Amino acid sequence: MSTQADHGNELIPRPELTPDALRAALAIVAPGRLDEMQARKDEAFAKAVEWQSVSPVQSWVLSWAQEIEIARRPDLSARYAKAQSNLEHEDPAIAWEALRELSAVLDESMKAIRE
Repeated sequence: MSTQADHGNELIPRPELTPDALRAALAIVAPGRLDEMQARKDEAFAKAVEWQSVSPVQSWVLSWAQEIEIARRPDLSARYAKAQSNLEHEDPAIAWEALRELSAVLDESMKAIRE
């Protein structure tokens, strides 16, 4: 597990950007998603072979690192859940703000994993 800035009340330390470390972290923060993770991993590796490129595998790693970053940090997780729940709000201003907030959470989580 790597070191990172203190965001307070993190459920687990940020995992290394390796498949095994990400799987171990997901098993703690969202064990119900392990089958989904494996299915996406299988797809990424199949595309990597087909495309003769590691980019699908790199995308898989970053995608799951981002999912775990959100899940391991209650602050981000709460913001993410609230934004998702308001995406289809009947008031367009609320829906637009939810989209903006969702984007902000995704940007913050990606920035954190790239530190």
